[in-house]
Amino acid sequence: FDCANPRNSGGASNRDELKAKDAPLAALLTEVYGDTPWRYVKTERRKAAPDTAHLAGMDRAAYPVFSFSNSPRIKAEAEAARQPARPEPVKQPTAAAIEQVEQGPRPPAEIVASFDGLGEGFEGPQGKSRGRNPSDNSLAVGPNHIVQIVNSQMAVFTKAGEKFDATGKVLYGPVSTNNVFRGFAGEAAQMNNGDAVVRYDQLADRWLIVMPIFRRLPPKEAEPPMPKAGEVAHCSLASVANQPGPAELLFQPPAPADTAAGARRAAPRPAAGMRGSYAMCYAISTSSDPLGSYYRYQFVRPLFPDYPRPAVWPDGYYVPTSTGDDVVQKHIYVVEREKMLKGEPAREQGIIIDDVNFLNCADLDGKQLPPAGAPNLVLAAGGTQLKNVLQDDGIYAWKLSVNWDDASKTRLDGPAKIPVAPYEYLGGGQLTRTVPQPGTDVRLDSQGDKLMARLVYRRIGDRESLVAVHSVNTGAGGGGVRWYEFRLDGQRNVALHQQGTYCPEGSYRWMASPAIDGQGNIGIGYSFGDKDHFPGQRFAARREGDPLGVLSLREAVMAEGQAAQTNTFRWEDYSQTAVDPSDDRTIWYVGDYLKAGATNYSTRLAAFRIGDGRGEQPAR
Repeated sequence: FDCANPRNSGGASNRDELKAKDAPLAALLTEVYGDTPWRYVKTERRKAAPDTAHLAGMDRAAYPVFSFSNSPRIKAEAEAARQPARPEPVKQPTAAAIEQVEQGPRPPAEIVASFDGLGEGFEGPQGKSRGRNPSDNSLAVGPNHIVQIVNSQMAVFTKAGEKFDATGKVLYGPVSTNNVFRGFAGEAAQMNNGDAVVRYDQLADRWLIVMPIFRRLPPKEAEPPMPKAGEVAHCSLASVANQPGPAELLFQPPAPADTAAGARRAAPRPAAGMRGSYAMCYAISTSSDPLGSYYRYQFVRPLFPDYPRPAVWPDGYYVPTSTGDDVVQKHIYVVEREKMLKGEPAREQGIIIDDVNFLNCADLDGKQLPPAGAPNLVLAAGGTQLKNVLQDDGIYAWKLSVNWDDASKTRLDGPAKIPVAPYEYLGGGQLTRTVPQPGTDVRLDSQGDKLMARLVYRRIGDRESLVAVHSVNTGAGGGGVRWYEFRLDGQRNVALHQQGTYCPEGSYRWMASPAIDGQGNIGIGYSFGDKDHFPGQRFAARREGDPLGVLSLREAVMAEGQAAQTNTFRWEDYSQTAVDPSDDRTIWYVGDYLKAGATNYSTRLAAFRIGDGRGEQPAR
């Protein structure tokens, strides 16, 4: 090393310059030669004979020859210089800057159908509904039917089209959700549960019903070990040998003579001291008829499987869940969709993630598929309510690639932070008393800590979009729907395309659910209320091509609340949209409201169509 030769020293011609250029090397030379002037002298120019005793027996030819071109640092610098410059991160606006405080100028989306579903005052072929709080609203729409699940009950309705003349006539229900498992060998046949969710798989024209079992079951002969975060994906234990068995027709119970449908039967309990696992149950229809036959599956879940949010993806049904409200631990399980559609033995894989918020897996709208083999995309809001971290400025993304041949090769990559405008959980998060109501001190929960169902994926041509929503505090002191459209870049990374917080008039809008129709229009249904308005349901939207960050269509009033909910502060827990497969344009939504004089919620189902704007007059 020659400090006097800039070519050899990388540009350092004296000790001070060397310290600035390569501090570790300068420190080493000071340690060896002391804090005195020093300079490297080539061996042939040294006056004293070199001491080479310590090199005896060394084969110099066996060692690489050093040159600066082989320096790891110089190699890294050269490689970095060859890489294209990374764009500077886009500075995000303030929370206030993206608040939409006035309704859009366009007329509201057209309501093409609207009727009451399960809840207070509902009656069907199997009797009267008796709603449980929270409602846990879920709906799915097929070519000729609409299926609704509310907590632990389900119902099937007509949809006008090729088979029926009218929409909203109840064909089945109210019945316990686990009727779809009647005759199955697993515990799901006897144990009814809440938090069940229904989806319509448009790719296969099948119905999917997912139901957790929240009660510990009798232990199996070989209980699976408790899975942990950081481990590779594990395969779930099937609860029933050789499942699913033959497909079974949906059970048709008679109308009860004296008791309302939904009255809970005493479920069998494990014997004293028996502490087994929980379970997740799946029913997949054999056709597009929800009143037809189903294949049934049940898998052991050692961890409590709370708050399931099923999503349809080509290689599986993805079901994120949570261990509970008092621990920061989430899971993603995936079941083998291709095998389930054929009624064959199917596998379930799971992976555990600690210290993350509630997860949502991308749920496919429409029939245009993502690229073959594309991983499912997973998003979550930031912050942690249990740690009193109630705000963030990012949405966090993962990519989940499932290997059905070898679970150890299943990969969850992430999280990658997507910078967004700062946000703060509405009301401080979930299970909080937040939204005021007229005439009562009871405030309603907002579930403000999480992205709500669904995380919608839509591909139109080569463009791939995701839409997500959550509930946030607003500058006016009310609550707003923060919504995002993300798009996938050339490396299939999730990037922000547009964002906004919908909060006109300082009221509360919360617990939303979004959808994207086949034209790229975005529709969002949500709860609405404040100190002057009883809680009800509304719907806002934007057309593809409208100014970014704006819901340009005025609100459509889907259900005007007529009374306050005072029997509990819990409100819905979640609601849900669905895109009609018949036209890929109509967006369905379900939510709660109370009728005048009612003591419990009713539900309203409605269908909205976002027009093309031809010949419209601005809304007044």
